[in-house]
Amino acid sequence: MTAPDTLLEVEGLSVSFGDTEVVRNLSFHVSRGECVAIVGESGSGKSVTARSLLGLAGRGSRVTSSTLSVAGRDLTAASERDWRRIRGSQIGLVLQDALVSLDPLRPIGREIGDVLRLHSPLSAENARSRVLELLASVGMPNPERAITQRSGELSGGLRQRALIASAIALDPPLLIADEPTTALDVSIQARILDLLADVKSRGTGILLISHDLAVVSAIADRVLVMKGGRIVESGNTQELLALPREEYTRRLISAVPTDKPRRVPLVPDAMPVPAPTVHSTQDAMAPVVLEARGLTKSFPSPSSPFLAVDDVSFTLRRGETLGLVGESGSGKTTVARLVLALAPADGGAVLLEGGAFSELRERDRRPLRRKVGAIYQDSLSSFDPRADVRRILTDASELAPKADRHSVGELLDAVGLSPAVAKARPLHLSGGQRQRVSIARALAARPDVIVCDEPVSALDVTIQAQVLDLLDRLQAERGLSYLFISHDLGVIRHMSDRVAVMKNGRIVETGDAARVFDHPQHPYTAQLVADAPRLVDAL
Repeated sequence: MTAPDTLLEVEGLSVSFGDTEVVRNLSFHVSRGECVAIVGESGSGKSVTARSLLGLAGRGSRVTSSTLSVAGRDLTAASERDWRRIRGSQIGLVLQDALVSLDPLRPIGREIGDVLRLHSPLSAENARSRVLELLASVGMPNPERAITQRSGELSGGLRQRALIASAIALDPPLLIADEPTTALDVSIQARILDLLADVKSRGTGILLISHDLAVVSAIADRVLVMKGGRIVESGNTQELLALPREEYTRRLISAVPTDKPRRVPLVPDAMPVPAPTVHSTQDAMAPVVLEARGLTKSFPSPSSPFLAVDDVSFTLRRGETLGLVGESGSGKTTVARLVLALAPADGGAVLLEGGAFSELRERDRRPLRRKVGAIYQDSLSSFDPRADVRRILTDASELAPKADRHSVGELLDAVGLSPAVAKARPLHLSGGQRQRVSIARALAARPDVIVCDEPVSALDVTIQAQVLDLLDRLQAERGLSYLFISHDLGVIRHMSDRVAVMKNGRIVETGDAARVFDHPQHPYTAQLVADAPRLVDAL
């Protein structure tokens, strides 16, 4: 018998694509006012499970279950017409990839408003007021302006906020959130978690899919651990995180990034395991390889120019990692583009090994470009979709001096990939494999500096751990210098020797990573540190 407060009831759920069963005989429930989290590595079946609960498992899928009900309504034989009525009104959905989920041709105000128009009796005026209220509640700056903007005009974090606003517009009794905070900085992440906690307190049930165990520990009441399409462990959040029974669960927990001296373990058989190393304090006498002097950059806007970068200066020494952290819109990525000379600065300059770089004409700068590599968050978009991995790495290697060029096999081996990967196109690789190809491409030209712009934010914790350890190992072996940009304070602390904190286009605090995180001097830094969810708080 189903308990009166049970909102979602699932028994014997299985999902197959052809002969491949990706979800196997799952049974679980979500009660009113409860948050249940599903965690696991990429490919474990988390997202397929979430989508199957909305009739969105995908083309060619076969979904079976002995019980599937929401608020007492049997959905085991729901038609597509039934599902259209249920989505939004009974079950809200927040996906990770907001750019794909939002219509690029319509302003977000209209997109959210359509949810209200289709499923509520609100007048046009009241619907507009509700949209503004929703956008304000998810931390959207200037909601009046935001309702007129299309998704392509918003940053990743702002798009995600718009998507969450759309999902909660009708106050559905059940909310399925698939990686809802992955693209958000810590301040907005904290605000979204507070919002989800408030939604939960009003009786809404939440099924949370996340690879971020710190986020899970902050809001989930219970956790289901998935591996290979099955639930291998479940239990109360604090008890499970503190005393996991399964080795797989312990591995997920140990992969959460922490202070830099602690080594993050790799997944067995995934790639070569480097010898453990302990980072010493960065040599203050090491030569400066990159310097930013008074960088300024503004962009046109309807009222007055928007100052995205305001008098930013820093140095990066050989073998050092400088972490650059701040909220969405603080100017981090614009700084990266200025450092890479992909955008012209309005003022200031970037120097490479003491010589001019950003101020050179492009034909004079081209021979120097190989010295500064880049790794991006969305590696797939940065590859030519027509090229296989061999072509991608071969083209990148041609930038290096002939005597220093690596073979494709050597590059793949350096990042822990099989030679067979050379024949594959990036679209056919996993997220972790693509990111390692991206790192191999950055290494191919034998750079001295690599700009890492959110290189692990889209990866689950174990793949993230592999990539972070790989970057650490390559730095130790090759004396690389990293400008490491991330909104994830745990990743920044794990990777960085020094940290620079950005707010409104300016660096407001900089210093040794341990000092900045343990004893922040600027109120903004202190707030960032306070807002960051911590797995340790749950243990």
